[in-house]
Formats: sequence, C-alpha cells, structure tokens
Amino acid sequence: MALALRHGTYMMWRELLALWRQPWWIAVTLMQPIIWLLLFGELFQSVVEIPGFETSSYVDFLVPGVIIMTAFFGASWGGMGMIEDLNRGVTDRLLVSPLARAALVAGKVMQSAVVILVQSLIMIALALIIGASFPGGVDGVLVMLVMAVLLGCSVGALSNGLALYIRKEESLIALLSAVQLPLTFISTAFMQKDLIPGWMQTAADFNPLNWAIEASRTAVLEGGDWGFIAARAGLLVVVLLLCGWFALRAVGAYQRSV
Repeated sequence: MALALRHGTYMMWRELLALWRQPWWIAVTLMQPIIWLLLFGELFQSVVEIPGFETSSYVDFLVPGVIIMTAFFGASWGGMGMIEDLNRGVTDRLLVSPLARAALVAGKVMQSAVVILVQSLIMIALALIIGASFPGGVDGVLVMLVMAVLLGCSVGALSNGLALYIRKEESLIALLSAVQLPLTFISTAFMQKDLIPGWMQTAADFNPLNWAIEASRTAVLEGGDWGFIAARAGLLVVVLLLCGWFALRAVGAYQRSV
C-alpha cells in the first residue's frame, strides 16, 4: 500500500506537470459551471417564492449543486487521458517498469482531486462575488470540498477503468455522455427534492451525485445534521472503494491482454 501511494504520488506530479503546460484547460472547463451559476441563478431566482422553499436565495441553493456537478463532469472525462497514454504506448512502457500497478490509476485520480479543489475554490470565490452566502461557515465549505473530492475520485477511477476496457475515445465519450445528464437532472442540483416528480425523488435516493449534493447543501446552508452528512459521506466512500476496485481489475485485464 505504501509503495502504491508513493508511486501514485509520482504519477500525480507527472499528470500535474502535463496540466501545468496547458493551464487554460482549467479555465475552459470552468466555463460551463460559470454559465450554470450565472444563468440559472438568474433564470430560477423566483423559485424561492414557492411556499416551503428552503432558502431565500436561489444562488445560495444552487452553489453546492454547481460545485459538485463541476467535480462530477470534470472527473468523468479522466479516462480520456488514459486512452491517450494507451495510444502513445506510455501505459505499455510503464507496465514493464517497477511501477506499482495501482499507481497507473491512482496518479490520475489524485490529479483529478487537486484540479477539483482548485476549481471548487474558484467557484466559491465567484459565488461570493455575486452575493452567495454560506451560513454553515468554514466547516460547511470544507464538507462541500470533501464531498466534491470523494465523488470526483470515484468517477475518475470509474472513467479510467472504463478507458482500459473500452480503449476507444469515441466509445468512451458516447458512454459517458449517456449517463452524465440523466444523473444530473435526477438529482437536487437545480430544484428542491420535494418539488420534483415522485419517481425522480426515488431515483435521486440512489444517485451518488445527489448524495454529494445533499450532504454539501446541508453542511453549507444549515451547518448541522452531521449524522446525515456522515451517512452520505460513508456511502460515497463505499462507491469510491468499488470504483477503485473496478479500476484495478481493469489494469490487470489490460496487462494480461498485451
């Protein structure tokens, strides 16, 4: 485990150095969430007038959803980098090195975690500029960051595992696109849970994206119910372990095929 972690850290720095050469990538990937925050914040601001809506500011309600969605969408494309390494022969060269096999995925997932933190902090700063507030204080914001990282690492591991099995950019893009938007809209990212259709409420209960959003929103807006937050965090940890196991199986399957 210690060896895999050390090698994973080396691989993370490799990925971060590659990203450092194209820092505009972080800015480009922030364009869509910024549009969500600014456009949807204005478009649905009258929603708070519905009796029983939990906040008086739709921006306050929207911010946790947008930050978690940013982590979800960004990490889900992590497998594209894996396919690029496969096509360039980088992965094959690493497999004949003393590198711990888990580090092939761990490095990319850890890089995603760093990117998620940077993007989340930028989004939080922007939210404050446009008038959002965080009643849960610093503790609530930290919980939101943890939830974003847990979800992002899970999705990143899954994406990299799928890339090792699929090995085609077009197929991976099609598969990811088929699940991203449905999972987003079957959640409370844009609307309070009791205001969406009943079948969507039921589906949202089994949606890891929604677990992260609900826990983040509870921490940021209410600053309490730590039992609920811990339960959602526990579920996300289980998802992370399952996705990590899947990714490691994918590394083994790829190694046996070459």
